[in-house]
Amino acid sequence: MKILYKVNDKLTFELEGEGQKEIFKELSTIQEIFSEEQCGLCGSTNIRFVVRNVDGNDYYELRCLDCGAVLAFGQHKKGGTLFPKRKDDDGNYMPNKGWHKFVKEQKDK
Repeated sequence: MKILYKVNDKLTFELEGEGQKEIFKELSTIQEIFSEEQCGLCGSTNIRFVVRNVDGNDYYELRCLDCGAVLAFGQHKKGGTLFPKRKDDDGNYMPNKGWHKFVKEQKDK
């Protein structure tokens, strides 16, 4: 079974699976990662996929080009798939659906 799934005006995916369950799993993965339409902080639709490399580690995020907020993605240990980081380290949902601005800590003088 093959389907075309249009996320938005810019992204269309071709998915293939043996049956409904496989297609459902593929759709859920695509929707979780690629269906974010606007910044959770300012509401702008001017967002971009960004991959940063720091010390040999890749960091995946969506970045708002208007306000500078980001939605960071974590990586599953198995399977190498991504998930949006919407919870803090204590398991509580973060405000703005996980979108946030990086605030550089100031060192005491």
